[in-house]
Amino acid sequence: MAKVKVATVWLEGCSGCHMSFLDIDEAIIDLAKVIEFARSPITDIKEFVPVDVGIVEGSVGNTEEEEVLKELRAHCKILMAWGDCACFGGICAMRSTFDKEEVLRRGYIETESTYKGKIPCPPGVPALLDQVKPANHVVKVDCYVPGCPPESKAILYALNELLAGRIPVLPSDMMRFD
Repeated sequence: MAKVKVATVWLEGCSGCHMSFLDIDEAIIDLAKVIEFARSPITDIKEFVPVDVGIVEGSVGNTEEEEVLKELRAHCKILMAWGDCACFGGICAMRSTFDKEEVLRRGYIETESTYKGKIPCPPGVPALLDQVKPANHVVKVDCYVPGCPPESKAILYALNELLAGRIPVLPSDMMRFD
């Protein structure tokens, strides 16, 4: 039987969701028998190829992240959002309560330790979006694993549901955080 192809991306966030994935410990050995990572920050593969499952961690705060998410969606059959940033905007979306230019000015010019500050705009640096967005404000998301970060058992449950051919809906006991 062919392995299920999976691609993951880490956008604006802390990488905690991918760390929770790694926290499934020895269960990762069984997953490796049935999953092939076609793109992932864990493998450092950067190109997109058609995959069965796409996984997004992090919110969308700049033009490059927006394009990466659109490209992931275009290359996957099912898209899963991991963590509060991808599901709801998370901590990163706190920037959305401020004007983008105010944030840049404060960060690069007005901080107490800044000397002769200026807002950088070198070529190749993606432009900030006016608002930080959860993944579903940019593309269609098929399933969600919330949490900051999600518990490893919730990630494993969701992956096993997908492998069984079901769109995961987390049980209520996995939606509580102790």
